Amino acid sequence: MVSLALILLPLLLLVLGVPIYVALLSAAGAGLLASGYTLSQMHISMFGGLDNFPLLAIPLFIFAGEVMGRGGLARRLVEWALSLIGGVRGSLALATIASSELFGAMSGSSVGCVAAIGRLMVPELKSRGYSPAFAGSLIASCGSIAVIIPPSIPMIIYGIAAQQSVPLLFLAGIVPGLLIGALISVYILYYARVNMIPLTAGLRWKNVWLTTLDAFWSLLAPVVILGGIYGGIFTPTEAAGIACIYAVLVARYIYRELTWREIWLAAVDSSILISQILIIVAAAGAYSWLITVSGFPAKLVDLITSLNMETWLILLTINVVLLFFGSVLEPPAAILILTPLLAPLIQQTGVNQIHFGIIVTVNLAVGLFMPPFGLNIFATHALFGIPLPQLYRGMFPFLIIYLIALALITYIPAITLFPLKFLH
Repeated sequence: MVSLALILLPLLLLVLGVPIYVALLSAAGAGLLASGYTLSQMHISMFGGLDNFPLLAIPLFIFAGEVMGRGGLARRLVEWALSLIGGVRGSLALATIASSELFGAMSGSSVGCVAAIGRLMVPELKSRGYSPAFAGSLIASCGSIAVIIPPSIPMIIYGIAAQQSVPLLFLAGIVPGLLIGALISVYILYYARVNMIPLTAGLRWKNVWLTTLDAFWSLLAPVVILGGIYGGIFTPTEAAGIACIYAVLVARYIYRELTWREIWLAAVDSSILISQILIIVAAAGAYSWLITVSGFPAKLVDLITSLNMETWLILLTINVVLLFFGSVLEPPAAILILTPLLAPLIQQTGVNQIHFGIIVTVNLAVGLFMPPFGLNIFATHALFGIPLPQLYRGMFPFLIIYLIALALITYIPAITLFPLKFLH
């Protein structure tokens, strides 16, 4: 009975279009009653899920990303990247990838990256010979890099749910994020040559110098955020607070592109997304608590163990499950639902928990632009008016690239774990 409440009820409610937090609370409530607990336990576990200091980093990074996007920091990153890659066929698309990597290293928000970088690049891409479908698909897929390159909001949530070190997860995510960017770049160079995309202005060192000076404070942001974390100066949560202060000061007093009223509006808009995430976190806290005390994860481990599956096959199965959930759920909800189930299984197989955290993150990053429900697809459609059927077709090559990267990351642990050696 409890298993039915935990698994079938939320799936049924999600299929019927019920909001995620309602589905989780309904499953938790039904499971509590079936297990003989009172509903007061739901309140305790909900607020207990929110009473977590590392969780504070999420709203802070979201607000910082919103200010950076509106305050000119993102635009200067794009101009700097384009000045370096000028003269190469496909340089505008390559600059989109580089800008997404840099913006991701400042904000950790996928949809924020799509909005901030996409507003600058999509009109330019379309005017330089790229089809609307390609331009939209590129920015939707590049937006997913922002949740893989640190600081990453899904990594923070996974670290909390699996009780793993967030700084180690950040460090492990650097190479996978760069690897995906490199693989997309190879495809861009091929695409640009086949389709004879016009060349942009060539590399001019004077222009590079000027854009570097202009983008100095934008380029300094990832150094301050990540350097502070790995230098032991502040925690990821404190880094998020520093990022907010840094973004506001640069946008208001150095670049002078935002007034205090506009900063207030950025905070209001950020609070809408923050509230959507945190209500899911609260509901998932009750759901995860019940899953843990019900003994369901242990039963799942015993079932998988009895099948005598090889580790590589278990990882393949988990990847398929994560891709499915990532295509219909937002990363925070998917992580909070699945981590209590999968963490004991992964521990049993001997897979490193930090490595598994990156596998989870990359899977859910793919889900963000996987048809038909990927969040980045809908954001791109809403922002730029590109028809959904065109976006669905344009996503195919980028999906293949991400899946190749996912396979490499899954079965070559050194890709994620090698940077961790530098901490010893």
